[in-house]
Amino acid sequence: MTAADALAPGDAAEAVVAAVLADLGRGHRGVIVDSPPGAGKSTLVVRATAHLAAAGDRLMIVAQTNEQVDDLIERIAAKHPHLGVGRLSAATYAPSARVLAHPQVRVAQKADDLAEQPVVIATAAKWATLTDGSWTWAIVDEAYQMRSDMLLRIAGRFDKALFVGDPGQLDPFSTVEVERWAGLTWDPMRSAVSVLLAHNPDLPVHRLPVSWRLPASAAPVVARAFYPFTGFRSGTGPGDRRLELRAGGMGTAHDRALEEAAASGWALYELPARHTLRTDAEAVRATAALAVRLLQRGPVAHSEQGSAEVGADRIAIGAAHRDQVAAIRAALGEEGAGITVDTANRLQGREYDVTVVLHPLSGRRDATAFHLEAGRLCVLTSRHRHACVVVARAGIPELLDAHPSTEPVRLGVPVKFPDGWEANQAVLAHLAEHRVAAG
Repeated sequence: MTAADALAPGDAAEAVVAAVLADLGRGHRGVIVDSPPGAGKSTLVVRATAHLAAAGDRLMIVAQTNEQVDDLIERIAAKHPHLGVGRLSAATYAPSARVLAHPQVRVAQKADDLAEQPVVIATAAKWATLTDGSWTWAIVDEAYQMRSDMLLRIAGRFDKALFVGDPGQLDPFSTVEVERWAGLTWDPMRSAVSVLLAHNPDLPVHRLPVSWRLPASAAPVVARAFYPFTGFRSGTGPGDRRLELRAGGMGTAHDRALEEAAASGWALYELPARHTLRTDAEAVRATAALAVRLLQRGPVAHSEQGSAEVGADRIAIGAAHRDQVAAIRAALGEEGAGITVDTANRLQGREYDVTVVLHPLSGRRDATAFHLEAGRLCVLTSRHRHACVVVARAGIPELLDAHPSTEPVRLGVPVKFPDGWEANQAVLAHLAEHRVAAG
């Protein structure tokens, strides 16, 4: 047990945040913060923003999507209503209601129009269009999902930077072949953080030690499968959260899977082994039916935040491919209106009470690098506060054994642990204890 493990979760997290804020004033050109799922990354960004602004430094904040930009604006403006915030955007951007709700936020297409704002926020793509202007500090959010070439394009805009992100989530991706750059220290397809550390190995790296999202039933599973060398713990203990199904079940396989998930936090709804099309009709129907049946059972979430009904807006379905997402949305029908259905890429950073996941390897004949990517399964199995139900066909462990990891090892490329093969095996071994056979 480390000294941090002996502290209460809140004290352990606060100690790391205090160390991060202290490092911002010690002359480092960069500070890196690794964050497991739901560890308070956005809260840290808000605190660091106020800390740097109070010191009189001009600050630019870099996010990866417009949704993330608006989310950060809402959080910063709500917490610090007297802090001027600029929203740098494209001409086609229409301010969302949550941005317009804060009068201290100014939206503009040109950085010169936001010169008086102490904090300016934009996507990395928008920052890359600037040809002049400089800021003392930058905060780069979701830094592990940012390509290194994008960091190079905006590096001239700031003197020092705080990089915050989750190393277990999806890596940057490309639709073109990238083998030509493999092994180069400036490989554009490596994350901004990995290239930064390759050239600046002495930069301080901090790790947030507590997940406030994942319950005590999930944090050890996710940490063991996807963060074996850094680890983290849940901010809550066994029994602190409870999922209640107010309506009785009828003994169906769907009901038994939901009851297992409510009791243990996990359930594997296992369909018979079979090779299928990607949009496996039986798996699609099962995934949608589980989510709809959950709503029909009148779920109530009890936690440290109080008790609340779990409505459609607090349920998400995750899948690997967009055509699977479209098929599941169609299968939900009117009964499933309001339930979020999306790919792992788009669910990244979001949080729900209950999630239903269509396993990326379900029904497949092979195990490609795309479907084996550890970050994809990590995102899908780490969005929930109470329970996660995984839908899959039997035979995935055998599929993995038949397709051992064959990713080439290249000089100059850091080996990523765990690989997708190992992570999938770890998750499936746990789910086997919560298996409910489709009836």
